[in-house]
Amino acid sequence: MELKEQIDEVVKAIPKGVTLVAVSKTHPADKVMEAYEAGLRIFGESRPQELKAKYEALPKDIRWHMIGHLQTNKVKYIAPFVELIHSVDSERLLDAINKEGWKNGRVIDVLLEIHIAEENSKSGWELDELVKYLDKGDYKLLTNIRIRGLMGIATFTDNTEQVRMEFGRLHDIFTTFKKERFGKDFDTLSMGMTADWQIAVECGANMVRIGSLIFGAREQK
Repeated sequence: MELKEQIDEVVKAIPKGVTLVAVSKTHPADKVMEAYEAGLRIFGESRPQELKAKYEALPKDIRWHMIGHLQTNKVKYIAPFVELIHSVDSERLLDAINKEGWKNGRVIDVLLEIHIAEENSKSGWELDELVKYLDKGDYKLLTNIRIRGLMGIATFTDNTEQVRMEFGRLHDIFTTFKKERFGKDFDTLSMGMTADWQIAVECGANMVRIGSLIFGAREQK
Protein backbone atom coordinates (compact mmCIF):
# COMPACT_ATOMS: atom_id res chain seq x y z
CA MET A 1 0.00 0.00 0.00
CA GLU A 2 1.25 3.51 -0.83
CA LEU A 3 2.16 5.74 2.10
CA LYS A 4 -0.68 8.19 1.40
CA GLU A 5 -3.22 5.35 1.30
CA GLN A 6 -1.83 3.99 4.58
CA ILE A 7 -2.06 7.43 6.20
CA ASP A 8 -5.62 7.89 4.98
CA GLU A 9 -6.60 4.53 6.52
CA VAL A 10 -5.03 5.42 9.88
CA VAL A 11 -6.52 8.92 9.97
CA LYS A 12 -9.95 7.53 9.10
CA ALA A 13 -9.74 4.98 11.93
CA ILE A 14 -8.83 7.47 14.66
CA PRO A 15 -11.86 8.98 16.41
CA LYS A 16 -12.58 12.69 16.39
CA GLY A 17 -10.91 14.45 19.31
CA VAL A 18 -7.88 12.13 19.33
CA THR A 19 -4.61 13.65 18.07
CA LEU A 20 -2.35 11.50 15.91
CA VAL A 21 1.41 11.81 16.41
CA ALA A 22 3.11 10.13 13.45
CA VAL A 23 6.24 8.50 14.87
CA SER A 24 8.92 9.23 12.27
CA LYS A 25 11.98 8.23 14.29
CA THR A 26 14.69 6.45 12.23
CA HIS A 27 12.86 7.26 8.97
CA PRO A 28 14.62 9.67 6.56
CA ALA A 29 13.50 13.23 5.98
CA ASP A 30 12.22 12.47 2.49
CA LYS A 31 9.80 9.89 3.89
CA VAL A 32 8.60 12.41 6.48
CA MET A 33 8.14 14.90 3.63
CA GLU A 34 6.01 12.35 1.79
CA ALA A 35 3.82 11.98 4.88
CA TYR A 36 3.66 15.79 5.18
CA GLU A 37 2.47 16.04 1.58
CA ALA A 38 -0.18 13.43 2.42
CA GLY A 39 -1.53 15.80 5.08
CA LEU A 40 0.22 14.95 8.36
CA ARG A 41 1.63 17.80 10.44
CA ILE A 42 2.54 16.31 13.85
CA PHE A 43 5.60 14.06 13.99
CA GLY A 44 7.28 12.34 16.93
CA GLU A 45 11.00 11.70 17.30
CA SER A 46 13.07 10.04 20.02
CA ARG A 47 16.60 11.33 19.37
CA PRO A 48 17.24 15.06 19.89
CA GLN A 49 19.95 15.39 17.21
CA GLU A 50 17.83 13.56 14.64
CA LEU A 51 14.87 15.74 15.56
CA LYS A 52 16.94 18.92 15.14
CA ALA A 53 18.25 17.79 11.74
CA LYS A 54 14.74 17.05 10.47
CA TYR A 55 13.45 20.36 11.83
CA GLU A 56 16.12 22.18 9.85
CA ALA A 57 15.45 20.18 6.65
CA LEU A 58 11.66 20.15 6.58
CA PRO A 59 8.78 22.68 6.43
CA LYS A 60 8.50 24.96 9.43
CA ASP A 61 4.79 24.38 10.01
CA ILE A 62 5.53 20.82 11.16
CA ARG A 63 4.73 20.42 14.85
CA TRP A 64 7.54 18.36 16.36
CA HIS A 65 7.05 16.20 19.45
CA MET A 66 9.84 14.61 21.49
CA ILE A 67 8.57 11.18 22.54
CA GLY A 68 11.72 9.27 23.56
CA HIS A 69 13.88 9.31 26.67
CA LEU A 70 15.52 12.73 26.92
CA GLN A 71 18.83 13.42 28.65
CA THR A 72 19.18 16.79 30.35
CA ASN A 73 22.23 17.75 28.28
CA LYS A 74 20.32 17.16 25.02
CA VAL A 75 17.39 19.50 25.77
CA LYS A 76 19.26 22.41 24.15
CA TYR A 77 18.99 20.82 20.69
CA ILE A 78 15.19 20.93 20.64
CA ALA A 79 14.24 23.75 23.05
CA PRO A 80 14.03 26.47 20.36
CA PHE A 81 11.23 24.78 18.43
CA VAL A 82 9.76 21.60 19.99
CA GLU A 83 5.98 21.78 20.47
CA LEU A 84 5.59 19.10 23.15
CA ILE A 85 7.93 16.88 25.15
CA HIS A 86 6.08 13.68 26.13
CA SER A 87 8.79 11.90 28.09
CA VAL A 88 9.50 14.03 31.16
CA ASP A 89 10.46 11.53 33.84
CA SER A 90 12.43 13.43 36.51
CA GLU A 91 12.77 16.65 38.45
CA ARG A 92 16.19 17.21 36.88
CA LEU A 93 14.72 17.05 33.40
CA LEU A 94 11.93 19.49 34.29
CA ASP A 95 14.56 21.92 35.60
CA ALA A 96 16.67 21.52 32.45
CA ILE A 97 13.71 22.12 30.13
CA ASN A 98 12.70 25.18 32.15
CA LYS A 99 16.25 26.56 31.91
CA GLU A 100 16.43 26.06 28.14
CA GLY A 101 12.93 27.51 27.75
CA TRP A 102 14.10 30.64 29.56
CA LYS A 103 17.18 30.89 27.32
CA ASN A 104 14.98 30.69 24.24
CA GLY A 105 12.24 32.99 25.51
CA ARG A 106 9.69 30.18 25.34
CA VAL A 107 7.25 28.35 27.57
CA ILE A 108 7.69 24.69 26.63
CA ASP A 109 4.76 22.30 26.93
CA VAL A 110 5.54 18.96 28.58
CA LEU A 111 3.87 15.73 29.64
CA LEU A 112 4.85 13.82 32.77
CA GLU A 113 5.69 10.22 31.88
CA ILE A 114 4.44 7.71 34.45
CA HIS A 115 5.78 4.16 34.62
CA ILE A 116 2.75 1.91 34.17
CA ALA A 117 4.28 -1.19 32.54
CA GLU A 118 5.56 -4.39 34.12
CA GLU A 119 8.92 -4.05 32.34
CA ASN A 120 11.53 -2.27 34.44
CA SER A 121 13.22 -1.17 31.21
CA LYS A 122 10.41 1.31 30.55
CA SER A 123 11.07 4.79 31.90
CA GLY A 124 8.79 7.14 33.80
CA TRP A 125 8.04 8.38 37.30
CA GLU A 126 6.79 5.92 39.87
CA LEU A 127 3.49 7.36 41.04
CA ASP A 128 4.47 7.81 44.70
CA GLU A 129 7.69 9.54 43.65
CA LEU A 130 5.78 11.94 41.39
CA VAL A 131 3.18 12.71 44.04
CA LYS A 132 5.96 13.58 46.52
CA TYR A 133 7.52 15.92 43.98
CA LEU A 134 4.22 17.62 43.16
CA ASP A 135 3.38 17.97 46.85
CA LYS A 136 6.61 19.96 47.33
CA GLY A 137 5.24 22.49 44.85
CA ASP A 138 8.60 23.41 43.33
CA TYR A 139 7.25 22.88 39.81
CA LYS A 140 5.07 25.98 40.27
CA LEU A 141 8.25 28.09 40.18
CA LEU A 142 9.19 26.77 36.73
CA THR A 143 7.79 29.61 34.66
CA ASN A 144 9.16 28.43 31.29
CA ILE A 145 7.36 25.09 31.23
CA ARG A 146 3.69 24.21 31.16
CA ILE A 147 2.61 20.77 32.33
CA ARG A 148 -0.09 19.72 29.86
CA GLY A 149 -0.80 16.15 30.94
CA LEU A 150 0.54 12.62 31.19
CA MET A 151 2.18 10.01 28.99
CA GLY A 152 2.59 6.28 29.51
CA ILE A 153 3.68 3.11 27.71
CA ALA A 154 1.91 -0.15 28.47
CA THR A 155 3.57 -3.54 28.85
CA PHE A 156 4.48 -5.19 25.54
CA THR A 157 2.24 -8.24 25.80
CA ASP A 158 -0.54 -10.11 24.03
CA ASN A 159 -2.57 -9.89 27.24
CA THR A 160 -5.00 -7.14 26.24
CA GLU A 161 -6.64 -7.11 29.67
CA GLN A 162 -3.33 -6.20 31.27
CA VAL A 163 -2.80 -3.42 28.74
CA ARG A 164 -6.33 -2.19 29.39
CA MET A 165 -5.72 -2.23 33.15
CA GLU A 166 -2.50 -0.20 32.79
CA PHE A 167 -4.10 2.38 30.51
CA GLY A 168 -7.14 2.56 32.77
CA ARG A 169 -4.91 3.24 35.75
CA LEU A 170 -3.13 6.05 33.91
CA HIS A 171 -6.45 7.58 32.90
CA ASP A 172 -7.56 7.53 36.54
CA ILE A 173 -4.35 9.31 37.59
CA PHE A 174 -4.83 11.86 34.80
CA THR A 175 -8.40 12.58 35.91
CA THR A 176 -7.37 12.98 39.56
CA PHE A 177 -4.42 15.25 38.74
CA LYS A 178 -6.56 17.42 36.47
CA LYS A 179 -9.22 17.84 39.13
CA GLU A 180 -7.03 18.22 42.21
CA ARG A 181 -3.76 19.75 40.97
CA PHE A 182 -3.67 21.33 37.52
CA GLY A 183 -7.01 22.43 36.09
CA LYS A 184 -8.05 23.18 32.51
CA ASP A 185 -4.58 23.46 30.90
CA PHE A 186 -3.94 19.84 31.93
CA ASP A 187 -5.66 18.43 28.87
CA THR A 188 -3.47 15.80 27.18
CA LEU A 189 -3.29 12.06 27.83
CA SER A 190 -0.76 10.48 25.46
CA MET A 191 -0.96 6.70 25.46
CA GLY A 192 -1.18 4.01 22.83
CA MET A 193 1.07 3.00 19.95
CA THR A 194 0.64 0.90 16.80
CA ALA A 195 -0.09 -2.35 18.67
CA ASP A 196 -2.44 -0.98 21.33
CA TRP A 197 -3.75 2.44 20.31
CA GLN A 198 -7.37 1.26 20.03
CA ILE A 199 -7.32 0.03 23.63
CA ALA A 200 -5.72 3.33 24.70
CA VAL A 201 -8.50 5.32 23.03
CA GLU A 202 -11.14 3.13 24.68
CA CYS A 203 -9.44 3.93 28.00
CA GLY A 204 -9.51 7.70 27.43
CA ALA A 205 -6.38 8.61 25.45
CA ASN A 206 -6.72 11.81 23.43
CA MET A 207 -3.28 11.52 21.82
CA VAL A 208 -1.78 8.39 20.22
CA ARG A 209 1.74 7.77 18.89
CA ILE A 210 1.68 5.61 15.74
CA GLY A 211 4.76 4.71 13.72
CA SER A 212 5.02 1.37 11.93
CA LEU A 213 1.32 1.35 11.00
CA ILE A 214 2.08 4.46 8.94
CA PHE A 215 5.71 4.15 7.86
CA GLY A 216 6.26 0.40 8.01
CA ALA A 217 9.14 -1.21 9.90
CA ARG A 218 11.74 1.14 11.33
CA GLU A 219 14.81 1.82 9.24
CA GLN A 220 17.71 0.81 11.47
CA LYS A 221 20.91 2.84 11.39
